[in-house]
Amino acid sequence: MDVKQFGKVAVIMGGTSSEREVSLMSGGGVLTALQSKGVDAHCFDPAEKPLSALKSEGFDRVFLILHGPFGEDGTIQGALEVMGIPYTGSGVMASALAMDKLRTKLIWKGLGLPIPQFVVLTEQSDFDAVERELGLPLFVKPSTEGSSIGITKVKTPGGLRAAYEEARKYDEMVLAEVFIGGGEYTVGMLDDEVLPSVKIEPATEFYDYQAKYFRDDTVYRCPSGLSAEQEAEMAACAKQAFWALGCRSWGRVDFLMDEMGKFCLLEVNTAPGMTSHSLIPIAARARGMSYEDLVLRVLATARVGG
Repeated sequence: MDVKQFGKVAVIMGGTSSEREVSLMSGGGVLTALQSKGVDAHCFDPAEKPLSALKSEGFDRVFLILHGPFGEDGTIQGALEVMGIPYTGSGVMASALAMDKLRTKLIWKGLGLPIPQFVVLTEQSDFDAVERELGLPLFVKPSTEGSSIGITKVKTPGGLRAAYEEARKYDEMVLAEVFIGGGEYTVGMLDDEVLPSVKIEPATEFYDYQAKYFRDDTVYRCPSGLSAEQEAEMAACAKQAFWALGCRSWGRVDFLMDEMGKFCLLEVNTAPGMTSHSLIPIAARARGMSYEDLVLRVLATARVGG
């Protein structure tokens, strides 16, 4: 691959969301990998300079590795569209939809794709009734945060309201979701390629922020242990779920599996983590692709429009 075709590349990282720390870790890895391949890549933190500097400093394309609101929610994608600078990841609409867990579920439900049972919580909710409806334990989460920020696992009766109030700090829209305990899996999407599934086995109560990025006792299995038939079924579902939201370029589709071996869709990440603990690099490695080659493949998908 002739890397000169990419021109001057901005690796946009950091930003102002609650996932800034993770974004800086992901972006640092991406920047080092691109530079090791001879790409004229530079760090660009929108918390430190305005986006208009992308034009004035002569950048030709962007590797977008911001996480969370104002990075994965279509906002910055819209600005890049206006400036006409090609960027990695999904476009405006798909990014906004994927960031919103509620609307993602509604679209998937409308298409008949498998999703976990859930309830939208408000101040007026009958919290005891929701606990009885979904059973315990259950999960409470803000609709538009990533990296498990604001998520609580409610295990005891009467704990739902406190979990709601914690999630409410991050988003006005809060969901309660049934617990599914047969395992957590993820499937990476790279352009039109579906990467092998990864099974996640956290040592903590669930796959939370610390387990995702800092603890060394989370176990990642790739191959994930699924049968060939299950692997193919999950890959097909991931592709359909990705397509349903209008996603492109690259991303990650997360799944839960119940004790009977039936899986359901959890969410899509349109700018997945690229830290040393992250899942897409694990799946790519199982496919024989180095971290550096993965980053180049993603950069080659950068575009505007559509």
